[in-house]
Amino acid sequence: MNISSISFDGDMTLWDFHQVMRRSLKHTLAELQRQRPTPRVLNLTIDEMIAIREQFAEAVKGKVWNLEEIRRGAFERTLEHVGCPDKDLAAHLNAIYRKHRFEDIELYPDVIPTFDILASHFKLGLLSNGNTYPERCGLDGRFAFVVFSQDVQVEKPHPRIFEITAARAGCELTEMLHVGDSLENDVMGARNVGAPSVWLNREGVPNDTEIQPDYEVASLAEIPVILGL
Repeated sequence: MNISSISFDGDMTLWDFHQVMRRSLKHTLAELQRQRPTPRVLNLTIDEMIAIREQFAEAVKGKVWNLEEIRRGAFERTLEHVGCPDKDLAAHLNAIYRKHRFEDIELYPDVIPTFDILASHFKLGLLSNGNTYPERCGLDGRFAFVVFSQDVQVEKPHPRIFEITAARAGCELTEMLHVGDSLENDVMGARNVGAPSVWLNREGVPNDTEIQPDYEVASLAEIPVILGL
């Protein structure tokens, strides 16, 4: 491979998004239950809140791209669901969620050591369908290029977002190695535009799909080895 740039997915590749999301929702739910201790609110679960957010996101797909707007709208729907609609309270809950969502992020332990090795050999970038900006998670100054789906209004695995990323990296798609945890969004998205891919499979789950990455790793620490460093 003639690689000059490496793009990384964010959620579940560089940090455990599910953990920080559930932790943030736990704080948010506790505040809601403190302010509105009705039976329906006291019986509300984090899984229900996640399901409401997913339903709302699907309903506004292609119309609303900003993920913080979607999250605020989901809190409004949640309050309607428990019988106490209140847009001001939804905004308050959203502020609590955002505080913990962006202050409690912990990078996987293999991120910084791997970046330290790769940085002097390749341009490193972030390509994400999420909204965790580098300065929010201890990676400020680490990336030469950053592309978020909410900013360009197209999501992985759509070819266009990979084309935009390669353009910002200043390289051809065949020269950009993409690393991510999703076979569909990351691996298939990269393969569809001719970019080489690394599937990060931290849990060692079997690949029972027809989507085949160029490389499969259990840790980011394996990437320098793949690249001959």
